[in-house]
Amino acid sequence: MGTRRKMGAKRMSRHRTSYGLQNGSRIQIADNSGAKIAEIINVDHYKGRQRRLPKATLGSICTVTVKKGKPEMRGNILKAVIVRQKMIVRRLDGTRLRFEDNAGVIVTNEGEPKGTQISGPIAREAAELFPRLASISSVII
Repeated sequence: MGTRRKMGAKRMSRHRTSYGLQNGSRIQIADNSGAKIAEIINVDHYKGRQRRLPKATLGSICTVTVKKGKPEMRGNILKAVIVRQKMIVRRLDGTRLRFEDNAGVIVTNEGEPKGTQISGPIAREAAELFPRLASISSVII
């Protein structure tokens, strides 16, 4: 009697990565959807303790509000996938990964990206969960 995940690809067995973002964190939008900076207001599928702020990591789906961008996009509440984070992430093979900024990509409710291209690299963890992001990105690390 488990729950069904409605967005993105099927959830593969994914190891725990360090959480780098939480509610109120501002992320840069790495696609050409029209938004530039967004603020995380909720993290979907996060199970935590009562009154604890939900946290996000690479590949997490977040609800964001657009702070800077085109006037028609500003103030909208949208879904985004985290593709880069500043906090160090340790992979299973022992390598450590860190990006220069926190960034996300705006997606639809079905998990399809709204933009047609992604600027900058994206993490392999996000590319494995969302194959459409991998197909429109230039670099996968």
